[in-house]
Amino acid sequence: MDYKAINKASWNTRTASHVESDFYDLPGFLSGNNSLNSIELELLGDVSGKSVLHLQCHFGQDSLSLARMGAKVTGMDLSDAAIDKARELNTRLDLDASFICCDLYDLPNHLDKQFDVVFTSYGTIGWLPNLDRWAEVVNQFLKPGGEFVMAEFHPVVWMYDDALTGVTHNYFNDGPIEETSTGSYTDGANDFTADYVTWNHPLSEVLTALLDQKLTLKAFQEFDYSPYNCFEQTVEVAPGKFQLKPFDNKIPLVYALKCTKP
Repeated sequence: MDYKAINKASWNTRTASHVESDFYDLPGFLSGNNSLNSIELELLGDVSGKSVLHLQCHFGQDSLSLARMGAKVTGMDLSDAAIDKARELNTRLDLDASFICCDLYDLPNHLDKQFDVVFTSYGTIGWLPNLDRWAEVVNQFLKPGGEFVMAEFHPVVWMYDDALTGVTHNYFNDGPIEETSTGSYTDGANDFTADYVTWNHPLSEVLTALLDQKLTLKAFQEFDYSPYNCFEQTVEVAPGKFQLKPFDNKIPLVYALKCTKP
């Protein structure tokens, strides 16, 4: 199974729908909206003048938001359609971010520098089979004293079926999950079908991979809401805060962390 080819094709298909969706609100972004959320903004702090590597950046809205905040940004993603769009937006907005299209594990063959900040967020590591190799990449591209900031959907969420009627997947990583989806998590995206391959990574796997790289954990947080309305049966409990109706505030939906490199 060539999971990279399967997932690349899936994300190339999704990108066109995502660009046109209300979910990503490209017109609002182009007019000046920042696409980042308070969860990651608080951990990132002031990025002005800092170099930032954004892993798995999709079509670049968060990368370009960081560039608008004064960071020198490099984004990478597996999808060439997404990277093409990110480069187009960068030119359109007259920013100086750069973008690389490659597999995350292959990034050391495409980039040779270190950064003040490495950043990844929301729906990224589930596309990767091996978090030890992922953490090696994070560590390789961090300057000494640099910070790794991550916000991600909680692995508890991925245990349930889409309709939230029961547990269908193991909390622990017991191998690839091969599925076919109709549409995407955005609005107006139900006119295509795509295969994809994911992995569920428990918190222990994430933290152990980072700690094995001798990174120092400075902050770890869990949240009972998602900043995105990207699941079925959601309710907006506060502006920009969505919970799952069957569970209210009883399960975590997002976690975030910050590590530093000694």
